[in-house]
Amino acid sequence: MTFNTIGFVGLGLIGGSVAKSIKRVHPEITIVGYNRNQEVLKEAVRDGVIDITSDDSLEAFRECDLIFLCVPVVTALDFMDRLRHIKKESAILTDVGSVKTGIHKYVEEEGLTDCFIGGHPMAGSEKTGYANSSDRLIENAWYILTPAGDVDVHIISDLSTLISSMGALPLIMTYEEHDHVTAAISHLPHVISASLVNLVHDQDGPEHYMKLIAAGGFRDITRISSSSPQMWQEICLDNPDNICAMMDAYISKLIDYRLAIRNENAEELLNIFTQCKDYRDSFDTEPRGSLPGEHRIYVDIADEPGAIAQIATMLAMHNISIKNIGIVHNREFEQGVLRIVFYEKDAKESAIRVLEDRNYYVHKE
Repeated sequence: MTFNTIGFVGLGLIGGSVAKSIKRVHPEITIVGYNRNQEVLKEAVRDGVIDITSDDSLEAFRECDLIFLCVPVVTALDFMDRLRHIKKESAILTDVGSVKTGIHKYVEEEGLTDCFIGGHPMAGSEKTGYANSSDRLIENAWYILTPAGDVDVHIISDLSTLISSMGALPLIMTYEEHDHVTAAISHLPHVISASLVNLVHDQDGPEHYMKLIAAGGFRDITRISSSSPQMWQEICLDNPDNICAMMDAYISKLIDYRLAIRNENAEELLNIFTQCKDYRDSFDTEPRGSLPGEHRIYVDIADEPGAIAQIATMLAMHNISIKNIGIVHNREFEQGVLRIVFYEKDAKESAIRVLEDRNYYVHKE
């Protein structure tokens, strides 16, 4: 199936980013857009992302081959109900929600199992809205697909190909698997982050020393607490069984760790932190889909204007590609002030030689 015309209902952070990514890679595709805020829609037209705008009638979506529902689940169900009577028979509906059970149950009840493929790009930001969207947001990110039971396998393949073309990594699983997995690696971490922030709020003294020195590790592990409260309220209400099951398991872990600390069990504490370190370290060295694992170095640089640009230019002059570069704000656990990530081991080794030849101190992993 060829997606000549693609529609977007909702142009927030995710909807805007996916639309921008498609337009960047496939400028020939016609993109139809609808957004409740008309100013956002006009901005997307000015950006060259949206070719055709739709009003509340949604009539502009009639010719779409694929329609992305990039709105909260309850709203998505309403739009799906309206679009099913407008879209052409062969058109596919997909969403970008963080929870899949509710929308799949609706699809099954309403007989839409031949035209719905759930979707969840595992990318985002604590910032929201179209203004913060990017045509590179989903690049190198897992993009989970949860096809309904009667969708043709060739259509699933075509959507996977479209996602791959944007630089994302498609991964197919059932909606039940999706909600179980994301409860552990996405939903529970946000609950934990929120609990840590509120703990510090409650325990801090009148001098606010905790808030004052809450840098490094604390800021890193609680960054996600700055994301939309409404969105996380909806996620918790949409996936309570899986989140509570993971929370129970987590509470059990905390009790075990508390006992080890309370009993001053040195051997158990060492085992806990060693197992944790070994498993966490494996995250960045294992390949992601078709991508190689990350290769990183940390470099000490002077705190002066142009220092990062100087290193980036130096590496570019030696044809060394950089995946990511940035200042490390958490100096509690990392060495070196500048973190540079490469796609390939050879690029990392070349960069080390170039930097050390110019007397930079490089911390190697």
